[in-house]
Amino acid sequence: MTPSQMRGLLAALSAAMLGAACSTAPHAAVQTSPQPDTGAPAGPASGVMDPIAKAKADSARYPYTAADIHFMSGMIGHHYQAILIAGWAPTHGASAQVRILAERIINAQQDEISIMELWLRDRRQPVPKASATGMKMMMEGMEHEMVMPGMLTSDQLKQLDQAAGKEFDRLFLGFMIQHHRGAVTMVTELFATYGAGQDETVFKFASDVNVDQSTEIARMQRMLFALEIEKRSP
Repeated sequence: MTPSQMRGLLAALSAAMLGAACSTAPHAAVQTSPQPDTGAPAGPASGVMDPIAKAKADSARYPYTAADIHFMSGMIGHHYQAILIAGWAPTHGASAQVRILAERIINAQQDEISIMELWLRDRRQPVPKASATGMKMMMEGMEHEMVMPGMLTSDQLKQLDQAAGKEFDRLFLGFMIQHHRGAVTMVTELFATYGAGQDETVFKFASDVNVDQSTEIARMQRMLFALEIEKRSP
């Protein structure tokens, strides 16, 4: 997909999501959850608020935008790929350090995918289908694969899958640094978009991604440096 095609697809995605969130809103307006039809009163009698009603109440206080929807949808596919390649560590002869790192990535990002999927469902937004190289979204009756910043290409995935031992460690760390930097870029773009990142869940999640993945980038850079020093030693 060319850069111009990608820009066009992103624009179409944002327009479609904005229309799904609130068909009557002006272009730059923030969105609130649609009126739910639960069939039963929420909360007061049982003391527990219906999830969709709660999402509606939260969104009234913390409006969300098309950029928020795009971020949460895109990060699902982004996390999916990280979990995929982290799962290769035990079967590709990774070192103990890399296996521990991979387990942490899997545990953290599986939980975060659940949070993102719940956030989308509570707001009656489509949950994308994740694939090894991106996320699949239906646009104008056609399925398109969206590749988010930092994600590995098919060739990079193949290269990593064919590696073993220290070569796997070296490639895994280098590719995961690339992958994490892409996630940080997504957070930066979210917060740079007018009105985005105000929803409480989106703000907290994006902030956590920024801090956690920046910290892991620094850790992986040290691990990669140690591998390079070891490789050069006689």
